[in-house]
Amino acid sequence: MPSPKQLFQRIPSPVIAFLILAALSVALAGCDSRAETKAEPVRPVLVTIAHYTQSTPDRTFVGTIKPRIETDLGFRVAGKVAKRLVEVGDVVESGQSLATLDESDLKLQADQAQAELSAATGVKAQAQASLQRAGDLRAKGWTTDAQMDQARAAADEAQGRYNRAARAVELTNNSLSYATLAADAQGIVTATLVEPGQVVAAGQGAIRVARVAEKEVVVAIPETLVARAREGAAVVSLWSEPGRQYEARLRELAPMADAATRTYLAKFSIPGAGKDVKLGMTATLTLTDATNERVAKLPLSALFNQGSGPSLFVVNAKTGEIALKPVIVKSYDAQEVVIAGGVDEGDNVVVLGVQKLDTEQRVRVVSSLSF
Repeated sequence: MPSPKQLFQRIPSPVIAFLILAALSVALAGCDSRAETKAEPVRPVLVTIAHYTQSTPDRTFVGTIKPRIETDLGFRVAGKVAKRLVEVGDVVESGQSLATLDESDLKLQADQAQAELSAATGVKAQAQASLQRAGDLRAKGWTTDAQMDQARAAADEAQGRYNRAARAVELTNNSLSYATLAADAQGIVTATLVEPGQVVAAGQGAIRVARVAEKEVVVAIPETLVARAREGAAVVSLWSEPGRQYEARLRELAPMADAATRTYLAKFSIPGAGKDVKLGMTATLTLTDATNERVAKLPLSALFNQGSGPSLFVVNAKTGEIALKPVIVKSYDAQEVVIAGGVDEGDNVVVLGVQKLDTEQRVRVVSSLSF
């Protein structure tokens, strides 16, 4: 019987080479299969970015910039308008003359009062001299008490007449100064209600001036948002400058709703308004709820809970690592869950297949959804 060595020598060389190659192929295939078995598969995941917004959305209203104080200035005396010195749109300073009356009658009244004062001064001096002489005679016993009392009464009457005449002079001088209508504060002329030659009564509106020291925006608030208007924060932006905002404060809220629109007229003062905020401009008022909470809305499929509380899987897009983070659930909607915290703004949250994930796995983001 031949030995194994002899049998091997009898095998042709091509057959030996083929057997060696076959053995090597089987060995390499076994190594590859074992490597694939040991390597952990990278699971593709679908994520959405966590974005926090206010739980109650802001409400905006269109309004108009108006002055807080707009006054119809009028003459304090009656008369005929002589000149109107301003036009609509003019900027006036405090004390600047706006219009004047014809002063002819007022000057005559002032002259008459001055003449009355001169006469009262003479009568007063005469009465004082008579009282002095009566006193001297009474001291020497040459006159009676009745004459002394009469001289004293005449002096008192003359003093009263002098006082009345002096006050009359002051009043007529004041009336003469009232013939010039002057601005009582810095502002803008918004209306001229009189023309030269027109006869006006005392107190009748002549020039309308809007003060520019403080401006406000006037808007109509629906009854459902009256509480937010009182307690919430407000900012104003102009249509001419949409990128700039001004802080606003509620100054006045109408006690009764408009019969036609069922809205309440609200006036918000704008302390920081400068010259760029002009009267009559269109503005947008934004109301924010004072107790507003920031929340994030995510699909219900992203929520993971196995008895330890609601959680979310967050993916590190660079490394492919995932972490399970507990979250605070505020409410549930039909297809969404509203969370108040637990994940950070901008985190990648897995939204599908969370029940098959493990924190030891590596994943790769294949798409991002916005909710």
